[in-house]
Amino acid sequence: MPTAQDRAYMLQAIEVMRNAGVVNKTGGPFGAVIVKDGVVLAACGNRVMADHDPTAHAEVAAIRMACAKVGSHDLSGAVLYTSCMCCPMCYAASFWARIDKVYYAAACEDYAEIFDDVVLYNDLELPFHDRKLKPEELCRAEANAVWDEFRKMPDGARY
Repeated sequence: MPTAQDRAYMLQAIEVMRNAGVVNKTGGPFGAVIVKDGVVLAACGNRVMADHDPTAHAEVAAIRMACAKVGSHDLSGAVLYTSCMCCPMCYAASFWARIDKVYYAAACEDYAEIFDDVVLYNDLELPFHDRKLKPEELCRAEANAVWDEFRKMPDGARY
């Protein structure tokens, strides 16, 4: 159950949202705050327009900042407060960063006429090869040769 402190962190994410989308216009109105053990590790707004980077969502930017701050790709124990429901990319980034909990304010249906998160969620529900981008396998054996090589490395990255 969310606490008064959770609400305060969310209101901070909403203020970051307003700064990004309305005041500074660095991207859409999206803001994210990452907290661990009562310490704010990152507070970032969307930077898609400012950085000319479609992956510069508030949550991804905050994850990058928080990971740099703690010196690890692992944010276990952290909580993400995001002004809007995570898109699939941001959800996946949160998952891979090992964030323990995500709170969001607005649902993607609340802004569906402006941003197409709902369309993307619907596309992801389709069978893999029926999706909009029509993913198609190519050079699998060659890629698997690299995987075989990587598996044999005793010091290869594991995460």
